[in-house]
Amino acid sequence: MSSLGAPLGRGSEEYLSWLAVERGRAASTLAAYRRDLVHYEAALDACGRTPLDARAEDVERYVAGLRADGQSAATVARAVSALRGLHRFLVDEGSADHDPTADIETGRLPARLPKALGERDVARVIEGVAGDDPVSRRDRALLEVLYGTGARVSEAVGLDLADLAGGDGLVRLYGKGSKERLVPLGSYAARALARWLDEGGRGKLAPERWRRKGDAEAVFLNTRGGRLSRQGAFAVVRARGADVGVGLAPHALRHSCATHLLSHGADVRVVQELLGHASVTTTQLYTKVTSDHLRAAYERAHPRAGVPAARRPRSGGGSPVGAPPQGPGRRGAADPLDV
Repeated sequence: MSSLGAPLGRGSEEYLSWLAVERGRAASTLAAYRRDLVHYEAALDACGRTPLDARAEDVERYVAGLRADGQSAATVARAVSALRGLHRFLVDEGSADHDPTADIETGRLPARLPKALGERDVARVIEGVAGDDPVSRRDRALLEVLYGTGARVSEAVGLDLADLAGGDGLVRLYGKGSKERLVPLGSYAARALARWLDEGGRGKLAPERWRRKGDAEAVFLNTRGGRLSRQGAFAVVRARGADVGVGLAPHALRHSCATHLLSHGADVRVVQELLGHASVTTTQLYTKVTSDHLRAAYERAHPRAGVPAARRPRSGGGSPVGAPPQGPGRRGAADPLDV
């Protein structure tokens, strides 16, 4: 039996149900936590214990075993999160009288900087899709939506026609945990979608009879007339990037959307809302990507930024007071769009 279908103790099942119903956790998160808890319960069972009477040394031994097996830091951190959540739940529910994970440390994961494309590369990819056939119209609309709204690929392929029907320039997206948000569509994405949805686009791929419930409402269709899948969207984006020599995945367009918004002065809280981040801390990762933009703006504007005199406009005839001598090794202002 696979770990996904393996039985769990009553406490663990109730914990997963609580995460789904009360916390609205995504199905992928629940599946990963289930796998972690199945392995954890098996390890406890080998010691003659259950989560209700587990001790700190049992948890430490289990986590050490994950590291010894070569599991990544992210995998270990997720497993510990699942265990810690389970034991806190059991204590809160009165099923257990102690939390063996209270003193367990996982080590903080380093913040990974998102990989974003420069604006010119994004334009190359999107404008490279110039055909008038239905597939080209679909692909152009998909790329414009991913970049224009910062949508996750699952959110884009999950779009229904009703999500575009407001007529107010907004699109309804359903993010992690089925959380709903309204996002501006943007004129480029709106035009590309209109072109895809007219009689020369989506209608050409729509079948005479829909095979699955819900496909008739899907915005994006595959060539067989069904809803475009997440894997199908990945293939589209990768192929269109390869056509112009750009390595590309759908999430890179989301990262690029956020990075470019911040580079052009958008407030981080606004970007958080647009991307559907639960915490602004996640959005603030993108501010690190745009640090060169901040440096360039500072060097252009501040009179004592340390930019060589030859590179700063003069206002009257001599060098600015305090300007350092010119010399090798000075770094020029970086192009914020190529970070």
